[in-house]
Amino acid sequence: MTISVGDKVPEVNMVKATAEGPQPVKASEYFAGKKVALFSVPGAFTPTCSAKHLPGFVEKAADLKAKGVDEIVGTAVNDAFVMGAWNEAAGSSDITMLADGNGEFVEAVGLTMDGSDFGMGKRGQRFSMVIEDGTVTQLNVEEPGDFKVSSAEHMLGQM
Repeated sequence: MTISVGDKVPEVNMVKATAEGPQPVKASEYFAGKKVALFSVPGAFTPTCSAKHLPGFVEKAADLKAKGVDEIVGTAVNDAFVMGAWNEAAGSSDITMLADGNGEFVEAVGLTMDGSDFGMGKRGQRFSMVIEDGTVTQLNVEEPGDFKVSSAEHMLGQM
């Protein structure tokens, strides 16, 4: 079952990419007590993700924060080292990367996809959500192959 607006973020493990190395976090605890703009991509360094998705959130970070967002989080079914390198390659200091290396988060929110035809295995769909004190208040799930509703611009238009 797919997560819905009004649902709590699942109690699964993720890994925060930091300059000091990977830091384990529990999603339910990490998203408590703040307003977070989260975006999920099928994979770091993949074409649309690197050319449009991450750059859009980097570009619109100040606008999102002006709308009350405390933190912007990017996630993908990649390890913390890849997520950290992707953030660094984008020149971003405004995005927190939470690795979902085992796909536990996307599985728990019901937003997995099968990228086996492309040699990618199980991944997360492209989506975004606003999480306020651990509760989903906005959810934007893309149709396969699309990049519209999960963008930073779309999210800003909803606020």
